[in-house]
Amino acid sequence: QVQLVESGGGLVQAGGSLRLSCSASGRTFSNYAMGWFRQAPGKEREILAAISWSGGSTAYADSVKGRFTISRDNAKNTVYLQMNRLKPEDTAVYYCAGGVAEPYDSWGQGTQVTVSS
Repeated sequence: QVQLVESGGGLVQAGGSLRLSCSASGRTFSNYAMGWFRQAPGKEREILAAISWSGGSTAYADSVKGRFTISRDNAKNTVYLQMNRLKPEDTAVYYCAGGVAEPYDSWGQGTQVTVSS
């Protein structure tokens, strides 16, 4: 497993942007597929985006496709989530997770994103 720490959350107005970062410790990060999830109060956890170990393959949930972009820098042991055109319904705790294969076995502690209308 690797240790994951998210950062970059905060309060933003609707239509604004944020970039989340997920820093990993451990030598196996470059072997890990990574994903971003979120969970809003009273709702189930939702996968938003995933990226392969090399970064060559990505996938997105319909709810964020065209607005969010996942990327990674294996030299920096970091995965990113660029979030544009944010909406109030994007308000949630955002988590990164990763593993050699799904289900992911490493999870961060989460970072709060709040989008005001």
